[in-house]
Amino acid sequence: MSGASSRDWPDLAGRIEGDTHILPVRVYFEDTDFTGLVYHANFLKFCERGRSDFIRNLGIDHRSLENPEAGDPAVFVVRRIEVDYLRPAHIDEVLEVVTRCAEIGGATLTLSQEVRRDGAVLARLMVSVVLVSKAGKPQRLGRLVRDALERFVKAPG
Repeated sequence: MSGASSRDWPDLAGRIEGDTHILPVRVYFEDTDFTGLVYHANFLKFCERGRSDFIRNLGIDHRSLENPEAGDPAVFVVRRIEVDYLRPAHIDEVLEVVTRCAEIGGATLTLSQEVRRDGAVLARLMVSVVLVSKAGKPQRLGRLVRDALERFVKAPG
């Protein structure tokens, strides 16, 4: 289907429910290791997609950060990740990446994430990202980002 837009596929970028973004992710063979379980680093990839689609669903895409109307181009980079792996995931399962905004700083966002299967938490993450210029200098979060995220700020619980 050539030329399909995200409006044609409403769940492609997940959905926002209340203060939470939920992204469905299917586990493919390539996501597993020799034991048949999801390789630990792939949980990080699933969560990266969740963070990106959360921001995308708020009307902020990477291109708008890279080509701002005023100021230097900027991108979000990961500063810190804490991960608790609680349960394994298997091939063909449908998981949900649940993302919440825990804190907004001057140049940083802290996001809490869970990877779930049928409501059971498989992995829990706290991720700090920093908005930086292409030259690597921290940039203050602009009104676009701050206004889009403030209603979502919830301390992890």
